[in-house]
Amino acid sequence: MAAARAQQLSVLRVLLLRLLLLLRLLLLPPLLLALLPSPAGAVWPQPQVQSSPPGAGRCPVPARRFRFAAADGSAVGPGCAVLDAAFQRYWPLLFGRPTENEPSWETPCTELLVYVSTPGCDGFPSLDSKENYKLSVSKGSMLLSAETIWGALRGLETFSQLVGRDENGTYYINETEIVDFPRFPHRGLLLDTSRHYLPLRAILETLDVMAYNKFNVFHWHIVDDPSFPYESSTFPELSRKGAFNAMTHVYTASDVRTVIEYARLRGIRVIAEFDTPGHTLSWGPGAPGLLTPCYLGKTPSGAYGPINPIVNSTYKFVTSLFQEVSTVFPDFFLHLGGDEVDFTCWKSNPEIRAFMVEMGFGEDYKKLESFYVQRVLDIVSSLGKGYIVWQEVFDNDVKLRPDTIIHVWKDNNMQYVKEMANVTRAGYHALLSAPWYLNRISYGQDWIEAYKVEPLSFEGSPEQKALVMGGEACMWGEYVDVTNLTPRLWPRGGAVAERLWSNQTVRNVEDAYTRLAEFRCTLLGRGIRAQPLYVGYCDHEFGGV
Repeated sequence: MAAARAQQLSVLRVLLLRLLLLLRLLLLPPLLLALLPSPAGAVWPQPQVQSSPPGAGRCPVPARRFRFAAADGSAVGPGCAVLDAAFQRYWPLLFGRPTENEPSWETPCTELLVYVSTPGCDGFPSLDSKENYKLSVSKGSMLLSAETIWGALRGLETFSQLVGRDENGTYYINETEIVDFPRFPHRGLLLDTSRHYLPLRAILETLDVMAYNKFNVFHWHIVDDPSFPYESSTFPELSRKGAFNAMTHVYTASDVRTVIEYARLRGIRVIAEFDTPGHTLSWGPGAPGLLTPCYLGKTPSGAYGPINPIVNSTYKFVTSLFQEVSTVFPDFFLHLGGDEVDFTCWKSNPEIRAFMVEMGFGEDYKKLESFYVQRVLDIVSSLGKGYIVWQEVFDNDVKLRPDTIIHVWKDNNMQYVKEMANVTRAGYHALLSAPWYLNRISYGQDWIEAYKVEPLSFEGSPEQKALVMGGEACMWGEYVDVTNLTPRLWPRGGAVAERLWSNQTVRNVEDAYTRLAEFRCTLLGRGIRAQPLYVGYCDHEFGGV
């Protein structure tokens, strides 16, 4: 009787402890839950489907014996630069300097076989590239299969996040099955290298972290009003006279090739933006006659405004520049800007006012802007390139090709929702950036607002929703340079990455916090200065603590 009573008390005590733990969890502020251990196998961005079979266990991964290898029958094997480089990158990311204990009584997972069904290794990723993959992990057997090398890269990143290390120093991976693919084909990040010059190493590090987040487009806003760091072979005076420092603050042809190839090896497209007719003040010193002279009454003021749209020399210059750019940057798309054109200087110039009368434009300078933009779009089309433009080009009724992509950036009281509806209703493809300006910061958990954005929240038909290609996080450079670029970007940029990759139903902020906090620790372990989300710690702090 006493023994039975003691057993009942023991059971009650266990139940009470469990109840107290549950209450503790419920009473904790939601985002403090991230201080608790993250579930093994958490992946960022979350895969479309991830499951473990009943009774699933784990498999030790012995670092000293582990290897990546092409599976039998794979259309891509040894000698593929993309996969060879990826294998070399991911081994140290997984293990660092291996000092692990290897249990001798368990069947180890010593090899990840990679099967790619479609040949092709020397090309560049594109908007149409397939990034789907499957990953199967069971005791003693691991297989990553993908349609293309780009999907294989995404699967390798997922695999790298699944490998953990226990308290005994043993690397392991849980048995799991993953079927994954991106929700949107265009998942980008914009860097502004005009307002502050970003050294090459900072751009390359950003490309690394983009790959960790499964971003696939680097939008290089390479020039703007403050400086022209792009070293043009056709017009070398542009950077000589337009860069902050023509010796140290330029991107040479070699630098640009390095960025493009570094990105390619990570499955990332590089889309260059040369924004005109506004945002071109840095072009003026190296291209006399390109910009519009501003007037004060009947006298030139000495200041200059946007590109002069009424002289033929402008279009000869633009044609030559974009001929060069179209060969330097292999992606099908160029970003042509077209935003924030200030008409004040045009209005002051007597020759432009006379041209307005001649063309029947009246006082509507948007028509003059459209006149210029249309000619530039025709030039770029003649070079065999597609184009992306900021939303003003659409708003001002410029004639556009059906495959034009409209980039929505204005975030005035959620007006972007209406703009997305208007763009897609007109039959154009759309990209969203308006709610994802990561250069804007605030105290607290500002990543949550970016995470809660739904790109398809506008009212529209299924056909309209299908025209949304994805979106981009933007890091404008007024207050950002190499000293604060990385911590301002990461892990906040991951909120945008998951929204663009994962299923629309993946929206739970508490769950996201747990996984994002763990992912941030992973970034620290990879040498990335990712800022903290909130109170907490990582087993391996930055710098190896």
